[in-house]
Amino acid sequence: MRRTISILLPDLRGGGAERLSLVLAHEFARDGYDVEFALTQAQGQLLDEAEASFVVHDLGCPRAREVPLALSRYLRFRQPHALIAAMWPLTAIAPVAARIAGFRGKVLISEHATLSRQYGQWGNMHRLVLRTSMFASYRLASARVGVSQGTCADIAALSGMPLDKFVTIYNPIPAAIPPSPEEICTANALWGTDGPRILTVGNLKSPKNHPLLLRAFATLPRRDARLILLGSGDSEPVLRALASELGISDRVVLAGFHRNPAPFYATADLFVLSSDYEGFGNVIVEALSFGLPVVSTDCPAGPAEILQGGRFGWLVPVGDAPALARAMDEALDAPVDRDGLVRRASEFAPDIAARQYLELLDV
Repeated sequence: MRRTISILLPDLRGGGAERLSLVLAHEFARDGYDVEFALTQAQGQLLDEAEASFVVHDLGCPRAREVPLALSRYLRFRQPHALIAAMWPLTAIAPVAARIAGFRGKVLISEHATLSRQYGQWGNMHRLVLRTSMFASYRLASARVGVSQGTCADIAALSGMPLDKFVTIYNPIPAAIPPSPEEICTANALWGTDGPRILTVGNLKSPKNHPLLLRAFATLPRRDARLILLGSGDSEPVLRALASELGISDRVVLAGFHRNPAPFYATADLFVLSSDYEGFGNVIVEALSFGLPVVSTDCPAGPAEILQGGRFGWLVPVGDAPALARAMDEALDAPVDRDGLVRRASEFAPDIAARQYLELLDV
């Protein structure tokens, strides 16, 4: 009998955790498992992709307090063999809901962010709720995963559990798929220049610190360079205004969300990540998979692990625009070992991560 693995997420918006969950789902299916998605709300840019290959259940819970009972009903009705819950507060809710349901399968919780940073400005009461929920519920889980060593250290400290109770499983990043000539033409039209092409990919939200990237780009001594920001989010109006203020609007393209960023990786000269913090940094591995040189802030927790402390890219202090500009300028001139970058990216192959998850789930 085929065994079923259920993946619990808030929704299927186009973020890193959602993308990698779909990647894992396809790997599990290739290994002979049935996969279901349980979403607190069935919405998001990646929903149609999930529905094309997997069963998707809408728990219909716009508020977190509604999830425990809805998830318990789902577990009793569907009876999957294992449940993977991603992202707090679902990681705190899932083990409790499983107990309420009398669920006998494995419950694996997976955190994709450094939660102390993500919720650091939410106040003391929220921090108390965060720590208390993790302390109480993490102990009920069958296994606890962080997507980087730094993430594991962060959630171990927040939950008050020993670090050896957490397992690092790096995110599964598929090998680069060369884009079609038509896709290349579309990307080239957006670049619109023969000068240096600098790319960043990610949601336009505060933690990504795109203003830092714009300020660094404005001082770059390459007036023919062009910068594309691939992604959507609440910060877009602020970024457009800042680009205008810095006098670089004609050289900066806010290209919006693209389901497949491959044509932009394939046509760029440099990838830059300017984040204040990351759980892992999927986009860095994606860039490496195209043999694209990378400059990143040395933010908690993933970039330095991916780039091995600077061996496979440039790392600069968080928030330092001059240092970021200098590294970008240096990277654009440096020789590139594209084969070496691609080999490094291959170490994060989906089959490796899927095997590690399945070993923990023992299904």
